[in-house]
Amino acid sequence: MGEESLRKRKGEDSGEEDGQSMQSDEPQKTNLQKQAKLFLSPSVGLISGICMIVGTIIGSGIFVSPKSVLANTGAVGTCLTIWAACGVLATLGALCFAELGTMITKSGGEYPYLMEAFGPIPAFLFSWTSLLVTKPSSFAIICLSFAEYASAPFYPGCDPPQVVIKCLAAAAIVIITIVNSLSVKLASYLQNLLTATKMIIVIIIIVSGIVLLAQVIYILFAGKTENFEDSFKGSKISISSISLAFYNGLWAYDGW
Repeated sequence: MGEESLRKRKGEDSGEEDGQSMQSDEPQKTNLQKQAKLFLSPSVGLISGICMIVGTIIGSGIFVSPKSVLANTGAVGTCLTIWAACGVLATLGALCFAELGTMITKSGGEYPYLMEAFGPIPAFLFSWTSLLVTKPSSFAIICLSFAEYASAPFYPGCDPPQVVIKCLAAAAIVIITIVNSLSVKLASYLQNLLTATKMIIVIIIIVSGIVLLAQVIYILFAGKTENFEDSFKGSKISISSISLAFYNGLWAYDGW
């Protein structure tokens, strides 16, 4: 009898422990489920990631800056010199960022670099300025450039009205914001489409440049150098014009 009562007690105790363990496991499962919902799901694939990087590096500045650089320099020779200097500066900046990326292996762009070098206040001020001023203004300039080029075919022989350009740019900002807010996949599809379009335009420009370069080389070998004389004539040499030319040139190289 004593052995049977001990077995019953052990069975009851084990049953109570199993019940308590099951009850304790339930809140843990719910907590794990809640934590799993907080994580971002990987919605961007390889192609979308490549298109995002390419679209960020090759910005719309390359379609807008050449006109502004030439307008601020006033001569072809000075314009080409500014472009070469901007390319050298962008290369040095990219090399510095590559070295920083190998030394400070933290995510967050410039923020961790400024944090390590100057402390939290400059890093926070840079992030705050970038979020509220730099990035929105850059986005607005890109949309204005898109609106100007998109509306130009409808106004042959004259410049499009500023009202049309601004309204079209505002519509582009609203559409892109809505698409990014609704779905990550939809935004990635739009990014892929825009990047493919941009690459086609860049390839057309490169091929046209190669053809024109071949024509220039042929003209040089033929001894016709009239168009290359006085390439620096009419240059605008002032602090404001050179600064604006450098600003537009570096904006085109901003992808690094």
